[in-house]
Formats: sequence, C-alpha cells, structure tokens
Amino acid sequence: MTVRLQSEPFDSGAEVVRLSEGRDGVGAVVTFTGLCRDRADSGAPLEALILEHYPEMAQEELERIEAEARARWPLIDALLVHRYGRIRPGEPIVLVATLSSHRAAAFAAAEFLMDYLKTSAPFWKQEETAAGTGWVAAKDADDAAAERWSRG
Repeated sequence: MTVRLQSEPFDSGAEVVRLSEGRDGVGAVVTFTGLCRDRADSGAPLEALILEHYPEMAQEELERIEAEARARWPLIDALLVHRYGRIRPGEPIVLVATLSSHRAAAFAAAEFLMDYLKTSAPFWKQEETAAGTGWVAAKDADDAAAERWSRG
C-alpha cells in the first residue's frame, strides 16, 4: 500500500502498470484520476489551482484513510497519489487505484477513498484566475457522499 504526496505531475497509466504488474490473484483494478478543471467555481477561466498542505499532517491523514479502506475491503493493494503546489488545468491532481480479487471491493474501496480524500484530507485550495485568487470552500455534496460510508 502506497500513499505519496508530490508536487510533480504523474502518469496514471504508468503508476497502475507498476502497481498491478506481476500480481497474483488480482481480478480487478479500479482507478480514478482527478484532473484540474479549466473553470473556477465562479465559472471564470482558471489559470491554476494551488493546493497547500502541512506535509506530515497530510501524509498521516492519507495513510489513515488508506488503512481504513484496507480494513473495510479485501484489497490486494492500493495506491494514493496526491499533488500539492500550483496545478494547471488538465494536469492530474489525485490518483486512487485499488486492486482486489473481485470488482465490487475494488470499486467500493476506490469510491470510499475518493469520498474521504475530498472531505478529510487536509488540503487548502485556491483558485487562480485573471481576477486574482480565491479560496475554495468545502462542498455539501462532498460531505453527503462521505457520510454514506459512516452508515455502515
């Protein structure tokens, strides 16, 4: 299980090949790659998204989320890659990959990981537009998505 924070872009395909290559018992690989959109929440063209974090706090929380996923589902492996710093539209922000013997566990674990990354991972986001920068507020829809996992 790997959790990695980095400022550099990553190649999702290469990451998944490295993760799944030569594995026995893998029946399902589910991946999600989050990309930086080209529009701010206001609709203005986005020049960049800036993610700030406290490295130790963010690493600990991502590892905690990943461990919780492993406790809930029979995963063979999982990978979380999350970027920080200045990210341009079209660049990857986050990668979640789950490997399991069966698809149901791989899908559920990947969805759980993304829902918790959106609500629990300690990142602060600023949108950079031609008009300046503004902080991105938490979204109720993300909280509602994560809430369903606490119901069992």
